[in-house]
Amino acid sequence: MTRPFLTARWRHLAMLNWPVAPEVVEPFIPRGTELDFFQGRTFVSVVGFMFLDTRVRGWAIPFHRNFEEVNLRFYVKRGDRRGVTFVKELVPRAAIAWIARAAYGERYEAVPMSHSDPPALRYAWRYGGREMSIDLEPAGPFAPIESGSEAEFIAEHYWGYASRPDGSTVEYRVEHPRWNVATAARAALSADPELLYGKRFAATLAAPPASAFLAEGSEVTVMEGQVL
Repeated sequence: MTRPFLTARWRHLAMLNWPVAPEVVEPFIPRGTELDFFQGRTFVSVVGFMFLDTRVRGWAIPFHRNFEEVNLRFYVKRGDRRGVTFVKELVPRAAIAWIARAAYGERYEAVPMSHSDPPALRYAWRYGGREMSIDLEPAGPFAPIESGSEAEFIAEHYWGYASRPDGSTVEYRVEHPRWNVATAARAALSADPELLYGKRFAATLAAPPASAFLAEGSEVTVMEGQVL
């Protein structure tokens, strides 16, 4: 049995989604997992959200409790465990990035970041000398995720998988209740996708997102990782 490693509240999750050709993400699939599909398609998502009241093994680290994260992720599974894996994760604190790399092998980088709260939600950061952002305005109130929907496929994953430098895979569970979501009236990624994520993702992320929504968020617990 694993123990909790990190607890926090995740709030205001802006989820921008694009269908992607499987060959684009194949080099990033952790060993022992396979791509997960919804109605014959797989997706990448750029997700921005707030970490609040963050604690590592129960300890709150001064000046590292509340911060933004923006990540690029896609969807995998191992047996009946549906999960996510990350191409890159951005946070504004170097210590947070170091802990995530050391504990899970995640691809974290520390960059200057800021945010504005809904209704005009924005996550902004500076990368490679360029100002970049996610912007999202919800179209209406929050409501439960519809069963069998694309939003359920995107949001309802409770496992994370990360590739370590030696080629092995770390598996960890993320515990939280089902989230309520609001569809987006407007959503945009304002960034240089090639600079940020490389040529492999440039064409996909240069287009407007195919779908977007705002998840309300909740308290979460990230369990210790296990090497497969």
